[in-house]
Amino acid sequence: MRIAMIGTGYVGLVSGACFSEFGVHVTCVDKDAGKIERLKRGEIPIYEPGLDDLVARNVAAGRLSFTLDLKEAMAGADAVFIAVGTPTRRGDGHADLSYVYAAAEEIAAHLDHYTVVVNKSTVPVGTGREVEAIIRRSNPNADFDVASNPEFLREGSAIGDFMRPDRVVIGASSERAADVMRRIYRPLYLIETPIVLTSLETAELTKYAANTFLATKITFINEIADLCEKVGANVHDVARGIGLDGRIGKKFLHPGPGYGGSCFPKDTLALVRTAQQAGSPLRIVETVVEINDARKKRMAERIVAACDGSLAGKTVGVLGVTFKPNTDDMRDAPSLDIVPALQAAGATVRAFDPAGMHEAERLLPGVEWTKDAYGALEGADCVAILTEWNEFRALDLKRVKALLKRPVMVDLRNIYNPGDMAAAGFAYSSIGRPAEPKNV
Repeated sequence: MRIAMIGTGYVGLVSGACFSEFGVHVTCVDKDAGKIERLKRGEIPIYEPGLDDLVARNVAAGRLSFTLDLKEAMAGADAVFIAVGTPTRRGDGHADLSYVYAAAEEIAAHLDHYTVVVNKSTVPVGTGREVEAIIRRSNPNADFDVASNPEFLREGSAIGDFMRPDRVVIGASSERAADVMRRIYRPLYLIETPIVLTSLETAELTKYAANTFLATKITFINEIADLCEKVGANVHDVARGIGLDGRIGKKFLHPGPGYGGSCFPKDTLALVRTAQQAGSPLRIVETVVEINDARKKRMAERIVAACDGSLAGKTVGVLGVTFKPNTDDMRDAPSLDIVPALQAAGATVRAFDPAGMHEAERLLPGVEWTKDAYGALEGADCVAILTEWNEFRALDLKRVKALLKRPVMVDLRNIYNPGDMAAAGFAYSSIGRPAEPKNV
């Protein structure tokens, strides 16, 4: 099998490398000449654990290559995947499909044999039909079908998610296209991965429905955490108590400063707009979007409160700025709301992140960046944990206390135990848990 992958961003590069690991010959295409040259040199433009080795191994085996030439990539290909960005469109919240439609135009020009055109990008319902129409208008004699194959990759765990997925969703417009997709995913059939074959529209909506449900689950436990703080309950015990119910499940029940990243914020908003346009508004999702936006903005208030209600002339040491650990992705990270709010309140912000500082420097002006976690804490009036990187889970608390002007910690990811922190002499605050554990 041979495929072309248009786009070498997060989805395209990970998917292309993983397909090549399956034994498929993959040619990844991008318009960014600099990125293609870096990839040819073995330089990976994104942070994803294990991706550099995966790419290097399959390039060496001759199964994975990179080019600027779409015609070259499509030569002999059984399928061409569209894996370009669909960011939120300015002004109305809809997904910007201009890159998808531009890719469809270019694909049409090079179709010279039967090919399945696969939307891997996250796209609203109806996009597959529009891609088909674009290609038909541009090349009426083309022999092709359109399929939808949404990705369900978690940043930081993407390779494992691709190789051992919960399911593969394929929306096919013909049995011929479905057969090609089955052959591409044949290695997963061998490990009995469920393959969900649907219509184009169903596959497109399934992707949005999945991400929106997870975002709703996160928002629910965050609101329960707020209630726990008011009534003296422990949100982690509540989450365990409900998560052990098989109908609910324990995942995505960890409270924090709100969801961010490349998927949940834009996908929830895009689904809201699609539903409104279809005349079937999703009130729950509209509320989720509203609550999450407000929550990120409120997190700075917790840090101000921990510093006796004022940050004027004070320094806050921030640990972690990416939206989650094991990624360098800053898109819609809570830090983008929290850090500017701290600065506006008069604080100097000194920060460290294991992977995200290069991108964060551009997005968070005025922050003092340090070489390690302890550098961010030296002389600070407070430490705030915004991202739960593993290296922040076992800090030397004696050293932390000695570096800080005052032993104040605001843990927005609940990675420490309140009782342990109290015993270590910290004024410690977290999300949805009593400052002092109650005896049972």
